Amino acid sequence: MSFTGKYELQSQENFEPFMKALGLPEEQIQKGKDIKSISEIVQDGKKFKVTVTAGTKVMKNEFTIGEECEMEMLTGEKVKAVVQMEGNNKLVTTLKGLKSVTELNGDTITHTMTMGDLTCKRVSKRI
Repeated sequence: MSFTGKYELQSQENFEPFMKALGLPEEQIQKGKDIKSISEIVQDGKKFKVTVTAGTKVMKNEFTIGEECEMEMLTGEKVKAVVQMEGNNKLVTTLKGLKSVTELNGDTITHTMTMGDLTCKRVSKRI
C-alpha cells in the first residue's frame, strides 16, 4: 500500500489542549485550529518525503523506515527520530515523548499523536 498522494485535513479532535501541552503559543494555536492543512506524501520504497502546508507555514520532513533522521516538530524544534512501519499501512515514531502514529486506510489518513494522557487525532482525505 503506497502513502503517496495529497491529503486535506477533514477533522481533528483535541487540537487546542494538545498544542498547548506541546508549548505552542496561543496565537499560533488559534490560527492553526481552523486551517485545512494539506499533506503531500511521496513514498519511494522505504524512503518518504512529507510536506505539510498549513496556511503560510510549510513543514518538510524526509525519512527512511528504520533509520535515524532529523524531524521538525510542530514547535519548529528539530529532533532525532526513527520511523518504523507496522504492517503495510502504519508509520510509528516517538519524538521527545510524543508518540505519532499515521495510518492509511483507503483514501483516508488518520494521524494520532499521544503525549502522556493527551491524544490529538487528525483525519485527512486524499484529494
